[in-house]
Amino acid sequence: MTPQSPGYDDLDAHLDKLAAAGLLHTIDRPIDKDREMHPLVRWQYRGGIPESARKAFVFTNITDAKGRSYPGAKVTIGALAATPRIYALGMGKPEADIGETWLAAMATPIAPREVPTAPCQEIVLTGDDLLGEGKGLDALPIPISTPGYDTAPYFTAALWATRDPDSGIQNLGLYRGNLKAPDRVVVMMERATLAGGGVHWRKYKALGQKMPVAVVLGAPPIVAFTGPQKLPLDTDELTVAGGLAGCPIDVVRCKTVDLLVPAHAQVIVEGFIDTDALEPEGPFGESHGYMALEEYNFSMTVTAITRRANYTIASIISQVTPCESSVIKKVAYEPLYLNHLRNTLNIKGVTRVSMHEPLTNLRRFLFITIAKGTPNTEVWRALLGTASFTPAIGKFCIAIDEDIDPENTDQVLWAMAYRSNPVSDTHVVPNRGKGHGPALPGGAIDSTLLIDATAKGDLPPVALPKKEFMDRARTLWEELGLPGLTPESPWSGYSLGDWSPEWDACAARAAAGDWLANGRRSAAHRSATAKPQDPARGIVLDPA
Repeated sequence: MTPQSPGYDDLDAHLDKLAAAGLLHTIDRPIDKDREMHPLVRWQYRGGIPESARKAFVFTNITDAKGRSYPGAKVTIGALAATPRIYALGMGKPEADIGETWLAAMATPIAPREVPTAPCQEIVLTGDDLLGEGKGLDALPIPISTPGYDTAPYFTAALWATRDPDSGIQNLGLYRGNLKAPDRVVVMMERATLAGGGVHWRKYKALGQKMPVAVVLGAPPIVAFTGPQKLPLDTDELTVAGGLAGCPIDVVRCKTVDLLVPAHAQVIVEGFIDTDALEPEGPFGESHGYMALEEYNFSMTVTAITRRANYTIASIISQVTPCESSVIKKVAYEPLYLNHLRNTLNIKGVTRVSMHEPLTNLRRFLFITIAKGTPNTEVWRALLGTASFTPAIGKFCIAIDEDIDPENTDQVLWAMAYRSNPVSDTHVVPNRGKGHGPALPGGAIDSTLLIDATAKGDLPPVALPKKEFMDRARTLWEELGLPGLTPESPWSGYSLGDWSPEWDACAARAAAGDWLANGRRSAAHRSATAKPQDPARGIVLDPA
């Protein structure tokens, strides 16, 4: 048996770290995986609990709708990315360093190290052990994600390993898998996002061969994070995982297919995907927030299941966002987009890229933060560069100023309302793929709307009391024992350039109780020629 490799944790060690950090709910009472498990965790995302208070769950006493139990098995949900902090613990890096860690790992990948034996192959099931109720896939405690709508248990956190028959390079992709029989599962490898497994399938089909595949359940987190990341098609995710870990990932050869899988995974499902026929798959509650309806997808016949004697299945909360799958993508994608704009396209005025998560699941709304003084031509290069980076991300790309918080949609709408003119500050890019989501009437072609919601010059100050007055009032609030405050930006006023020292001095006089002096100032500058709403700029402050 191979010892735990240095430099990265397996899933169980990661759960121990979450528990030590107070980030894990351990549920020991019986929980029905088919009707109770995902709805229970779902309340963490739809019950008004702030992101900072969310935790991972591990279930140790699993039952199903028929009353069966699963001795030796646990299920964890939220352990990969219930929050960015949990994601960071899985990466072994501070949250602030995650973006640079990804870029460094992609620049300096480390090849995996093949080992002869592995924890994920303590038990090997083949032949008759895969056939019949309660055997094969039916013996694994795979939850139903959307009870009442999903038609079967689904792999949601599984990595699907395939190999390019031309180059020999392996791919690990995070795809949904619809359990169909103890020895059969149907997988959706999305066309719109050029899923690596789907590209490989087309090559095997052209060769007239079935496609070998291995499904990794409960991968070490450092490996699991590579599945949803946007990497080039000719990149072996295991090498990038090695770059993340700073050491080789231990891999072992499968028993019935010629593929390498993480040695410290929990369960491996081996088999072949048919290239002659497709099978109906779904419905399934998808990450875009709607049910994915039944469609034809790839059918896999299982040839072996290998696992630990005692194992942990990882499942992901997806569907309506925010959810675990959206956090995984948000933390991983945002630094890649920022790097693309700043370093590949050399648009130095871009300071941040934020993907809107609640309900829209990142893909549709992208907010690009632009530094003050950036030329308008660079703003538009940033918008176009964002929309063109990947095939199916960025239906609405909006440029905003640095004083606008991209995590606060109300602020973004505020910027759109008062800093953009639809006739001159918008542009529609046609002929975009529809991406991941329910079909729109009118065909498969979508478009992208670009909006420049940055200020085109100086603006008046934000109309809230200055910080010094808000700070004083907060102290008074707390002295009065009023309910606890959670400040929402903006909570104090600040200048946006269109403000004079004279107006500042007038405001200071008013705050000091001397507003009558301001009245005498304005009376001295009455005009018989001015028209209503004419600006009154340049009036000096009277000495009195």
